Amino acid sequence: MNQHFARHLDGNALAGPLADVFTVDPTTAWRLCPTCRMPATLGQLHVYGPGPGLTGRCPGCADIAVRVVTQPGFLWLQLGNGGGAFRLNVPTTTP
Repeated sequence: MNQHFARHLDGNALAGPLADVFTVDPTTAWRLCPTCRMPATLGQLHVYGPGPGLTGRCPGCADIAVRVVTQPGFLWLQLGNGGGAFRLNVPTTTP
């Protein structure tokens, strides 16, 4: 694995932001890396952040698996290295 990355969290760091969107536990979602073919759950990804969002990378080859950026009322979700992202409405909390 490329050693220039900063210290990472595990994929469970993505559970909080994604819980606003998914009704199931997203950390158990399974993925097969298209680059190195390593199977891993979302919870096993190496997560870097926090800003400007969280980036989950394959634990085998560090390929980008998912990016999650939260804004008030929205969550941006990008899967893989693709150029597009989904903007999802999430409930806002009032102080």
